[in-house]
Amino acid sequence: MTTAEGKVVLVAGGAKNLGRLVSTTFANDGARAVVIHHHNAETADAAAETAAQVEAAGAKSLLVAGDLTRPANVTKLFDEAIETFGGVDIAVNTVGRVLRKPIAETTEAEYDSMFDVNSKSAFFFIKEAGSRLSEGGKIITVLTSLLAAFTDGYSTYAGGKAPVEHFCRAAAKEFAPQGISVVNVAPGPMDTPFFYGQETPERVAFHKSQAMGNQLTHIEDIVPIIRFLATDGWWITGQTIFANGGYTTR
Repeated sequence: MTTAEGKVVLVAGGAKNLGRLVSTTFANDGARAVVIHHHNAETADAAAETAAQVEAAGAKSLLVAGDLTRPANVTKLFDEAIETFGGVDIAVNTVGRVLRKPIAETTEAEYDSMFDVNSKSAFFFIKEAGSRLSEGGKIITVLTSLLAAFTDGYSTYAGGKAPVEHFCRAAAKEFAPQGISVVNVAPGPMDTPFFYGQETPERVAFHKSQAMGNQLTHIEDIVPIIRFLATDGWWITGQTIFANGGYTTR
């Protein structure tokens, strides 16, 4: 049986919402330490609160801030984790940015920003994790079920996440000799502030209507899947797991 007991877990975007629950869940599962990445000073208080919860569960914590669209900051994140705890076993990337906007109204700056956050940062996170994780490590990236949806408005969000499916497949082959698995989890629209800022009440109701139970995906629906993929599901690699209550057929 593969568990998180005694492992070092690094969570990018680990201070709030889904990332916070990932961080605290692994701590409660017996992880030795949790590295909590957050973006900047604006997220420092949330990160400190998450760290307190991690330590209350019996794990050590480390806070690392940085803009992961800059590869040097991804390297720094892993450097600090390894210098502090001697290695990293599980790396989970929850970082993302949502924009709902028609293609005709999207600026070049918005396009660049969306692909930097959702694609570039994911690529360099996978790259760094693949070369730095302990043997038998796990790399998990959070994507979106909009990759399989036929909808308007999310061209740069879903489009920016789409390349990560291909990064995952290549990395799964390339890192297999080290026993490192590489997987993605693609939730449906999630019941977090991340989602509501982009939608009208009418569209929220529509998204709910497309899933089982007439509800959005909850972070509590997704974390057990991440936990499984990092432990007993270690044999799954190169895959994107769509977890959305039937929101899409894929």
